[in-house]
Amino acid sequence: MRNTKPEARRRGTPDFQLLILTLLLVGFGVIMVFSASSSVALLNKDTNFDSLYFVKRQAAFAVLGLFIMLVTMNIKMEKYKKLFVPLFFITILLLVIVLFTGSLNGAKSWIRFGSFGFQPTELAKISIILYLSALIVKKGDRFRDLRTGYIPVTVIVGFVAGLIMLQPDLGSCFILVATSGLIIYAGGASIKHITASVALLVLGASIVFGIGSLFGDSGADGQAVAKQDYKVGRFQAFLNPMEHKQGVGYNLVQSLQAIGDGGLSGSGFGKGIIKLHYLPNSFNDFIFSVIGEEFGFIGTAIFLMLYLYFIWRGMLIALRCRDPFGTLVGTGIMGLIAIQAFINIGGVTQTIPITGVTLPFISFGGSSLLVMMFSMGIMLSISRENTKQAVQERTTGVAIRNEVPNRFQARRTNRYR
Repeated sequence: MRNTKPEARRRGTPDFQLLILTLLLVGFGVIMVFSASSSVALLNKDTNFDSLYFVKRQAAFAVLGLFIMLVTMNIKMEKYKKLFVPLFFITILLLVIVLFTGSLNGAKSWIRFGSFGFQPTELAKISIILYLSALIVKKGDRFRDLRTGYIPVTVIVGFVAGLIMLQPDLGSCFILVATSGLIIYAGGASIKHITASVALLVLGASIVFGIGSLFGDSGADGQAVAKQDYKVGRFQAFLNPMEHKQGVGYNLVQSLQAIGDGGLSGSGFGKGIIKLHYLPNSFNDFIFSVIGEEFGFIGTAIFLMLYLYFIWRGMLIALRCRDPFGTLVGTGIMGLIAIQAFINIGGVTQTIPITGVTLPFISFGGSSLLVMMFSMGIMLSISRENTKQAVQERTTGVAIRNEVPNRFQARRTNRYR
């Protein structure tokens, strides 16, 4: 009788802190989508003048995402080591297909299924995490070799990033490259190889933007700049938004005004002004501006602390995993969320140029929310493996140790020697 344990106990329990934090963020996101979109939807014939149009869609995606998370958290990590190959090739196929679809706002980023739109770039983010993690673990010590290890991995990243840039989607491309760089660093790549790659990337980007500046028409009001090269226009708006406040700097000026008007305690939930047709995409890319106006400095600080604790908790789960694959996947997922959140919040607060990416779990967007919930299902699966191994160690008195190929686990191992 003592040896008959429930299946859930044998497989380990998920990290309930991470689970609760995920549900809190998703719930808060649905609430903020309602606050930021209701007035816009009420006066829009495309939404049938339904003030709940966007929030109902977001809530539906949240429920579907919860189902996906519960399913994926019950899949063992060994399954994900096999899943990465078909998922990666499906992603590549979708990234190619999307290039032949119609453009929206000058970009070919969406595949339409009736009224539902899906962005393959969102799937590409988690696919590249699983693919790189499995490839690095498979290569082991050979990964540090430039010819047989490092170059093949970076070529894969460059190929996927190139497909995304063809859409074009600069923000998602940067997020994917930065997340891949974090996984490559954690996997134990040589610092000199990474430094050389970063130098080449910066040089290439400088040449591209330099050529765009030389051949672009830099009009005084900033609108001509947007027509010739919208990316260069956004960078100029970042440097001096007031100079381009009637052109490419308009959104940033409105965003900063909203955050400033929030003051210490904010105007109150639902009482913000900037979302009333002053700031486009207030329920999407600029939802943090609405949070700043309605909840003020105090509410925004609480939200950011919750977000930071959520990321810290996820990283802790990743670093506790004995399986190198689990550590790299967990590091990549939480790094992805942290990088994307920084780019979104940094853009709307003039910390960095605006790139037009969503705030994870908060902004309106079905494909983004579903992929994020899928990612958190993987994180909870990793936490279940951690609990399972901890129970086995306490039961048998034998510590479980797997091969340590990555930099983060190696530092932890050396620290306790």
